[in-house]
Amino acid sequence: MNSVEKYENIEEVLPKLPKILLNTIQSDVLEIRKVNKLCKKYLSVCDKKPDIKNAVFVVYSKYIKKSDHSFEKFVFLDEQGAEICHVSGIEMDLYGLLECTKLELTEEYKALVDNKE
Repeated sequence: MNSVEKYENIEEVLPKLPKILLNTIQSDVLEIRKVNKLCKKYLSVCDKKPDIKNAVFVVYSKYIKKSDHSFEKFVFLDEQGAEICHVSGIEMDLYGLLECTKLELTEEYKALVDNKE
């Protein structure tokens, strides 16, 4: 687990983000991205799971291999970070569904990433 916080402004952008998700995102265990609401995959899941229509962000593991994707659970969040619903990797995959967020990386995290390269 990484002791360097990843995002500078995550608590301001997502004030309702549950603490456990905040901590795992900040420690780079989980990743957060914005949902592309124009994606066909997203629109087809909306028919099956109406709650997901209010989703703005999704939290997922960037460490799970594509072959194990069906075992993963995705956490969808509203614009303030409140949990809306969970969707399994069996029900949908995230490829083509993700966009960048407006979250700013901390200087410490940038330095850590630069040192790994």
